Amino acid sequence: MTVGQTGMVGTRHMAVAGHQLAASAAFSVLEAGGNAIDAGVAGGLALGILESDLVSVAGVAPIMVYSAGSGTVTTISGLGWWPKAADIGHFRREHGGAIPNGVLRTVVPGAPDAWITALEMWGRMSFGEVAAPAIRYAQKGFPMYPLMERIIADHEAEFRAAPDTAAIFLPGGRLPRTGELFIQEQAAATLQFMADEEAAAARYGGRVAGLARARDAFYKGDIARRIVEWQEAEGGWMTREDLAGFRVGIEEPVRGRFGDAEVFACGPWCQGPALIEVLNILAGYDLEKLGHNSADAVHVAVEAVKLTMADRDAWLGDPRFVDVPIGTLLSDAYAGLRRAEIDMARAMPEMPPPGDAGACRPRAAAPVPTPEQPSAPLDTSYICVVDEEGNVFSATPSDGAYGGTVAPGVGLAISSRGCQSWTDPAHASALAPGKRPRLTPNPALAILDGGTRFVPFGTPGGDVQTQAMSQCLMNLVVHGMSAQEAVSAPRYASYSFPSSFEPHAYFPGLLKLEAALGGDVGDDLARRGHGIEWWPDHVWLAGSVCMIDADRERGILGGGADPRRMACAVGA
Repeated sequence: MTVGQTGMVGTRHMAVAGHQLAASAAFSVLEAGGNAIDAGVAGGLALGILESDLVSVAGVAPIMVYSAGSGTVTTISGLGWWPKAADIGHFRREHGGAIPNGVLRTVVPGAPDAWITALEMWGRMSFGEVAAPAIRYAQKGFPMYPLMERIIADHEAEFRAAPDTAAIFLPGGRLPRTGELFIQEQAAATLQFMADEEAAAARYGGRVAGLARARDAFYKGDIARRIVEWQEAEGGWMTREDLAGFRVGIEEPVRGRFGDAEVFACGPWCQGPALIEVLNILAGYDLEKLGHNSADAVHVAVEAVKLTMADRDAWLGDPRFVDVPIGTLLSDAYAGLRRAEIDMARAMPEMPPPGDAGACRPRAAAPVPTPEQPSAPLDTSYICVVDEEGNVFSATPSDGAYGGTVAPGVGLAISSRGCQSWTDPAHASALAPGKRPRLTPNPALAILDGGTRFVPFGTPGGDVQTQAMSQCLMNLVVHGMSAQEAVSAPRYASYSFPSSFEPHAYFPGLLKLEAALGGDVGDDLARRGHGIEWWPDHVWLAGSVCMIDADRERGILGGGADPRRMACAVGA
């Protein structure tokens, strides 16, 4: 962290995104008269092209919007469900309970409907207008950059195993190199087809009819046909009926308080409630007195994460299928009970048992420790936007391509989010037809100072997301950092719970620390029983938090763009 570092500052509007060109795309929409929602969708679609190794336009896109007109916070799940033909028994019989890479882990894509639904509810522009930057980056290309080059290289074998995926990510049969133009012609054609269909319908029926036609182009038209033909050829379960009948959930957020901040997160269909529970537990400590990133502060934060992740593993799942005791889990009384289990002198050696939240269901099998090192998750990105009217957009699009799920003729990876389900029928996130996997991406929003400061924030990073987000919010709220200081500060992450990703690896006691935290802190934590391993400073595995601190009273917007990846803030 650079002391006094303020990051991007503006007074009108601002966008912060996981890639600099996505932030630029969102900002260009703001400058053209679009609002935060128009800009957020433009940037989100662009991320699906610019980070297509980690994000797909046909993946997931959970969205949170604060509407300045109504003063309300709403979430769009942006998460698809398992096809009607999905069979948990198949994985247990044929794959030893594993959910393998490829077509069988695909769920109905939620992102296209999420982006269009956001435009319908709050936007001003057409799909074609906001998709224009993504189409341009796909058609004309953008410069390959080091992290994307590394991800493709690390997963070269997986890309090569799927010819349609390899044709895109290994152009000419070889690994792309930093600085070369990376072009995705099929993806450009898919987005252009949706925009053309919209334009034809809007000519006679207006904007709403146009948006509906853009949606139908994906879920009912030629794009759907190609997805289903690919599924049938590869032995998948998805049908035209699965696609045509899909609509995203429009749902109330969960919320909690952390000091002066009211914090909003997405519901139990994702790990959003875990962010609130961690903050609820930590709210019982004098974190300022403990000191920023001191051994005591890191210890209580990590132990709070272990307790919360035990509850996440036991209780969180699609609430349309699972009785989630969300009121109990997010209550102050429950946080007090969980907080009492933390021993300042001794780390919990493994994930503790879940708390007694009052609901009854069969317990899933106990997790089995994994001998290998944690692998990088099928990753994600993030974008947030604040406009001059006070609207706030926060979204965490995801679903990379290296699982081998690119549909021929579509050029997009079809959501592989089934990798976040379990095949243990007793698990809260056990897969079932029509059920949503429990999602890791979870955009958030904090409102401070009596409703005059709005802070959208989020990150990629799989199970690190909740940890990085809570640390950055503590930096901002407790330690008074700017948004840029908050996201640049040294970070740590526990792996002492089952991963959300197949094969749900589990590393009891493992705690990763960025080097800048210092050897003295690491030694102290090791004496308490944490299994310390060191990361280099600003490692990409520690997340890439983006944040805007929009202070309405002062009329100042402060952007925070994580230096760990390609994140960028653009404002005026």
